[in-house]
Amino acid sequence: MEERKIVVIDAGHGGADPGATYNERKEKDDNLNLALAVGQILTDNRVDVRYTRIDDTYNTPLEKAMMANNSEGDLLVSIHRNAMPVPGSGSGVLTLVFEDDGDPAVFAKNIGEALSQTGFTNLGTVERSGLVILKRTNIPSVLVEVGFIDNEGDNNLFDQNFQEIAEALAQGILNTFQGQPEEETEYYQVQTGAYRVRPLAEKQMDTLKSQGFPAFIVLEDGLYKVRVGAFRNLDNAVRMEQSLKQCGYNTFLVRKPAVY
Repeated sequence: MEERKIVVIDAGHGGADPGATYNERKEKDDNLNLALAVGQILTDNRVDVRYTRIDDTYNTPLEKAMMANNSEGDLLVSIHRNAMPVPGSGSGVLTLVFEDDGDPAVFAKNIGEALSQTGFTNLGTVERSGLVILKRTNIPSVLVEVGFIDNEGDNNLFDQNFQEIAEALAQGILNTFQGQPEEETEYYQVQTGAYRVRPLAEKQMDTLKSQGFPAFIVLEDGLYKVRVGAFRNLDNAVRMEQSLKQCGYNTFLVRKPAVY
């Protein structure tokens, strides 16, 4: 039997350390929400996932590095949001490594390329040898800045394409295991509406979210389309579609090829 891979996911900051903030938004919350979503996708793909935190607690970067080392993991990804001294002046995803060489360089490249497919500008890979979680972790590690928390456009993209972003991050990790930076895959989404004007799409999206559905909007063929979820397993997509129909929505499944 093939040995299951182990991924350590670190949700940056936590507890009394909010990370970057913008208006009422806190980086630590975005980091944790995305970390848990990515972890669930990896678990569904038979990856053994370990977390440095699963709630609003704080551990030092050194403590997190020691957690990763003790896990006997294969990869570590630390999830963050970026910020600039002048709000709104930065945009895109940035992947940080201790040294841009070997396995960490491949890992970072896969993550950046995957996230660029969700609408973010890929700012590339940058070496940050002073970051403790990269310096003291003994397994290939990256720290990914998933958009700028002080940029309204990046925040809108983060919120509206949240599930796709989680899928992309997970796929970047899976591609690293498979040694295939570019892999064609398929996933399924459930569409509940298509509108010519965005406010109508946003209204339906907000209603869906209030009912607990992971809804988002995509702009496609000149229409604002409201969709729920992004599933690699067709059975999971069908179950979601049935739940939506029970709530009175007219739905259909969308099968999308994804090239990362």
